[in-house]
Amino acid sequence: MKIMLDFEECLKDSPRFRATIEEVEGDVCELESKLDKLVKLCIGMIDAGKAYNTANKQFVNGIRELAQQSTKDEVIESSLTKFAESLQEMIKYHTILFDQAQRSIKCQLQTFVKEDLRKFKEAKKQFDKVSEEKEAALIKNAQAPRNKQHEVEEATNSLIATRKFFRHIVLDYVLQINVLQSKRRSEILKAMLSFMYAHLTFFHQGYDLFSELQPLMKLLVGQLDQLVVDGAKEKRDMEQKHSTIQQKDFSNDDTKLEYNVDADNGIAMEGYLFKRASNAFKTWNRRWFSIQNNQLVYQKKFKDNPTVVVEDLRLCTVKHCEDIERRFCFEVVSPTKSCMMQADSEKLRQAWIKAVQNSIATAFRDDAEKLEKRRSTSTGSLDSGGEPKEKTLKGESALQRVLAIGGNTTCCDCGQPDPRWASINLGITLCIQCSGIHRSLGVHFSKVRSLTLDTWEPELLKLMCELGNGVINHIYEARREELGARKPHPGDPRHEIEAYIRAKYVERRFVRRPSDEELKMKVVNLSTRVKRLSNGNSEILSPRPPQPNPKARPSSASSVKSSDSGIQNSTDGSREMLANTASTNSMHDTESAAPKPTASLCKEMVVFCEPKEYSPGLQLFWASCSCSLPDMAEALAHGAEVNWINTEDDKRTPLIMAVHGGSLVTCEFLLQNGANVNQMDTNGRGPLHHATILGHTGQVCLFLKRGANQNAADIDDQTPLTIAVEAANADIVTLLRLAKMNEEMREAEGPYNPSGDETYQDIFQDFTQMASHDPEKLNRFQTYDSQKQ
Repeated sequence: MKIMLDFEECLKDSPRFRATIEEVEGDVCELESKLDKLVKLCIGMIDAGKAYNTANKQFVNGIRELAQQSTKDEVIESSLTKFAESLQEMIKYHTILFDQAQRSIKCQLQTFVKEDLRKFKEAKKQFDKVSEEKEAALIKNAQAPRNKQHEVEEATNSLIATRKFFRHIVLDYVLQINVLQSKRRSEILKAMLSFMYAHLTFFHQGYDLFSELQPLMKLLVGQLDQLVVDGAKEKRDMEQKHSTIQQKDFSNDDTKLEYNVDADNGIAMEGYLFKRASNAFKTWNRRWFSIQNNQLVYQKKFKDNPTVVVEDLRLCTVKHCEDIERRFCFEVVSPTKSCMMQADSEKLRQAWIKAVQNSIATAFRDDAEKLEKRRSTSTGSLDSGGEPKEKTLKGESALQRVLAIGGNTTCCDCGQPDPRWASINLGITLCIQCSGIHRSLGVHFSKVRSLTLDTWEPELLKLMCELGNGVINHIYEARREELGARKPHPGDPRHEIEAYIRAKYVERRFVRRPSDEELKMKVVNLSTRVKRLSNGNSEILSPRPPQPNPKARPSSASSVKSSDSGIQNSTDGSREMLANTASTNSMHDTESAAPKPTASLCKEMVVFCEPKEYSPGLQLFWASCSCSLPDMAEALAHGAEVNWINTEDDKRTPLIMAVHGGSLVTCEFLLQNGANVNQMDTNGRGPLHHATILGHTGQVCLFLKRGANQNAADIDDQTPLTIAVEAANADIVTLLRLAKMNEEMREAEGPYNPSGDETYQDIFQDFTQMASHDPEKLNRFQTYDSQKQ
């Protein structure tokens, strides 16, 4: 409707003008009502659209969850994922449409109503007021008496002023009406046209999106027909199998259990058994037992972590139990406890007893094979007649050795295949992204090295092969699934992977803390293993020989020189020295041929007494002596201090006990994790003293390279050099003297040669290489004894 008012007509203020004004005012009032209604309907539509989008998002999330649950079915997973992505795009298009509706309809029309119509109403109020004033002035002018001149003049002047003001107001009012009539057309059309274009864009985008999806939908239609046919065929096959099985005789239990040491999942045997509880009620509970990794474990539910009954089957025996009321019972007895179990039949009992016995035999056989393999390994030589081999490993050789360990072919933290980096103190392989995150943690948490660019010492390479991703993840991710934590994938954002790695290694959030009973069992088993490896008899539990007075000094007048070893003994005829147990050294790869102390050396036995408190530090202490790197890594993960001091055993540290164990790799692991190479025991002896006394040349070389103080003297004023001289150990004497000369040369040359002479470094590297691969070449002790004699 187009209504235009003439300015000349408004000055006349004729009835025609008044009628037109009334018509315009009625039209504007109706327009305001319609616009208000339209804006309210638009707001309702937008709110309903947002609610629809919210519900649609929930529906799409449901599709995604269904796709994740169907990971085993690639067709369903890929199809649902694609559908969810398309529907998510449509939600985005809907959101854009509703935003455009809000901008075009709601905002523009509300602005028109609030601004332009408000101006019209204000102009109308002013026009009505001036019209009333003009009408009053006209009436007053008409009523003025002729004989009262002053009233006539007053009425006339008032009428003139009022009429003049009325003309200004009515002109402004007519202008406002004409502008409003013109603007209403453009504003309404502009808003609706913008809204319709938004719809056009929305439907075009939807059409393009589903045009791209159409080939997949057609392909699925064809696959669906085949799936229906295959489903009908599978249903017939299953019905036939069901009918065949129903015809069998189920009156007898034909359960078959077979012991398979080469099973793919590492479980040699498994099945249900009744277990008698160790409480006062002696209740019997049915549990799922299995023999795996040389351990007997059980679990109540499949998702439960296995409970270890026997940690090392080599330390236990199995026997029949005929002296209790229940039938088909047998007992597994270990040094610390016994476990009574019951099978469902005599046949199953015999099968389990045989399986346990076979596991014990297999464990001993595997140990013998490992020992033989270690003895036969040789990668370096210092013989004058032979060519020296490569001193360190670099590039592909180190990479191939490390990746051959189970679980090392993918990144330990994100699963990225083909890793090229490693954390040498944790013993794991890493991708380049995770290695950068590990570097940011600091060397006190992780020390990163390249598997292809850096050189690898033999002891470091063996450390990596002793641990690996499987062992470390078993420790540091023990509670991950229980806590519902998601392990990162290679394509995840860096901040998510970094948060997971910090939670894993810094906060140790997923480490399972052992109970007091489990910790006690672990410590007892490790100490028992040390006892068996040391002596193999009850002498290991005998009391320690009386300790000499620490303040007593050997008298030169009363000292005698042993004809066997040349060591001067104190006045009581004995000097406290550390034992070198040949059986221990023979079980490890690095010092198996270390020279034995002569008869004049007083043996100080490795003693295990009942401690006042069981702690992760005590576990690390005995694990270091037994050379079990997984147990050592587990103890550190549980919070063990690497320099923990055993106050009940002459304040010895794990590093000193690793020297007793005779393993170079164990010492390297502790040093990589921050062990103090100069920490002394009660007798003033550090790891270098102990290694010198025991004749462990490789360990002496390792400690010297790591900055051990060779000038430190024990309570008997003996330095490592004097001990080596008295023991006539030429190799260790040579190493100590070379280290002393190298130190003096380095001090003399100052900052220009901080590492010393390269020749000395090469000699030390050769000794390390030989200690790792050819320890028998260091066994020159008897040669020097015979020369002295």
